[in-house]
Amino acid sequence: MEKLQATANRIMPVDRSAVEKASLRLDSLTKPQGSLGVLEDIVKQLAGITGNPIPKLGKKSVIVMAGDHGVVEEGVSAFPQEVTPQMVLNFLNGGAAINVLSRHAGANIVCCDIGVATDINHPALIIKKVKYGTNNMTKGPAMSREEAVRAIEAGIEVAEDEISRGADILATGEMGIGNTTPSSAILSAFGCPVEKACGRGTGVDDEGLALKMKAISKALEVNNPDPTDPIDVLSKVGGLEIAGLAGVILTAAANRIPVVIDGFISSAAALVASKIKPASLQYMIASHVSEEPGHKIMLDMLGLYPMLHMKMRLGEGTGAVLAFHIIEAATRIQSEMATFESAGVSRSSSR
Repeated sequence: MEKLQATANRIMPVDRSAVEKASLRLDSLTKPQGSLGVLEDIVKQLAGITGNPIPKLGKKSVIVMAGDHGVVEEGVSAFPQEVTPQMVLNFLNGGAAINVLSRHAGANIVCCDIGVATDINHPALIIKKVKYGTNNMTKGPAMSREEAVRAIEAGIEVAEDEISRGADILATGEMGIGNTTPSSAILSAFGCPVEKACGRGTGVDDEGLALKMKAISKALEVNNPDPTDPIDVLSKVGGLEIAGLAGVILTAAANRIPVVIDGFISSAAALVASKIKPASLQYMIASHVSEEPGHKIMLDMLGLYPMLHMKMRLGEGTGAVLAFHIIEAATRIQSEMATFESAGVSRSSSR
């Protein structure tokens, strides 16, 4: 708990003077004020995060956390649990969608086993296994409070290591069959009705969706998570990879590093992180809104505006890595575009 508390205590508000300086420069560029919309918002946010009015995007990294879920016993997923370790190996061997998109974006991938239900042997895999998958949350807590804290702190350690190797922007990714169920449960625990929080995940049919909603409702009834205590919610109805990603997000904020939030599961981690330390929200950039119905609700709850609407629902960090391109474009606008003065262009006058 000491590492978690120390990390949270280091999270400070963003640099407002840098935001103001970035705004002044944006307004001096050869365009109508505010005409680049979200690109300008991104520049100002990055300026506040980094303290640099002309922010640069250097080494990009996506941290993929992998964990399994005991609740799959309830028939909540269209895929069997053995797909989790198979996909982790696919990530490590470069064959998944996240690998393709990360290569295209020039981003590094870090893959961590924080709670896969079996052991995986690969030299590139970071092993921070807290336990072999969560417990079935319909029968009791998904994990103990101590295990939830350990998983958050494992995420802190992975993010710290990546930042120490030069990463100056992080993206969140995950793998875990059944993990839209705990994500929906977390959203419901924080006040959203189950029927609105729950979607089809990997593509369950109507019967599977009904089983999923039933499992979430039962887990909430059995465990009675306390919405005023984010670690209680996480331990009772969450997931190990969700906890790890919450640690990644908090670490980015503590180190004044922007963190790009991927889809529904990553946003569940963001929601937990924001409840642990509200100031961490200022360091989060929402990449996209997924097809999971609860995702938009979650983003609205966080007050985050997604820049992409791509009908995606894969996870892995795919939406976040796509957003790297837009974020980098925003920084290039700020650093490379001519000002009215340098270009000899007349400003418009208000009448």
